[in-house]
Amino acid sequence: MSEGTVRLSVEGNIASVLFDRPQARNAMTWAMYEQLGRICSQLHNDPSVRVVIFRGAGGQAFVAGTDIEQFQTFQNGDDGVAYERRIDACIEQLERLPMPTLAAVEGWAVGGGLAIATACDFRIATPGSRFGVPIAKTLGNCLSIHNLARLTSVFGSARVKRMLLLAELLGAEEALACGFLLQVCEAAEITAAALKLSGMLAALAPVTQSVTKEAMRRLISHALPEDEDLIRRCYASSDFHEGVAAFVAKRTPLWRGL
Repeated sequence: MSEGTVRLSVEGNIASVLFDRPQARNAMTWAMYEQLGRICSQLHNDPSVRVVIFRGAGGQAFVAGTDIEQFQTFQNGDDGVAYERRIDACIEQLERLPMPTLAAVEGWAVGGGLAIATACDFRIATPGSRFGVPIAKTLGNCLSIHNLARLTSVFGSARVKRMLLLAELLGAEEALACGFLLQVCEAAEITAAALKLSGMLAALAPVTQSVTKEAMRRLISHALPEDEDLIRRCYASSDFHEGVAAFVAKRTPLWRGL
């Protein structure tokens, strides 16, 4: 399994972060999550950067979730709790960046990829982009309360239930209509659109942007309930292990509710 790379480049006051594992639709490995965390720490302490753009390599996907093969080593619910906390910490680092962030999405943004895009302040996408968390179909795991709160804040509970309980993928036009996306543009135009929006953001008051971002983050995350019992139950289930085994074997999982 190629571990992939998360790359940082800076031009002027605009930073670009590239998820570079196109042969696997940029599915995130543990190494990539660690690299993303280090990049966010570096950017957090760099006042010269005014905007950060996040993109996926290859044009087929932004990020197609976490690489499912890595879940083969999970043995019990504690492994699931540790994983969700690990992902929460990484996504929170991105969310806490003091400067505006933009996800430029081409293709799939699902699972962990949707969490990354949702943690950004703005999102633009191509017409063929798809958004969702189809784990009720593929893996049989669950999301943390923090990630559910982020999704619900931008999509609303009805759409989140469609994505999670029905395993639906939402198209770009619906994501635009509900306010999740700021703009839909053709693939040939998305780089120019991202740079144009970044230039507009970089010209505005950075302290206002920073404190507004943090205030809104606190509103979403304030007094969220505990969720370890729910995560432990899901990752300890036979269905979760069946989902992982079925994915690796490229067969349809047989859900038993156990």
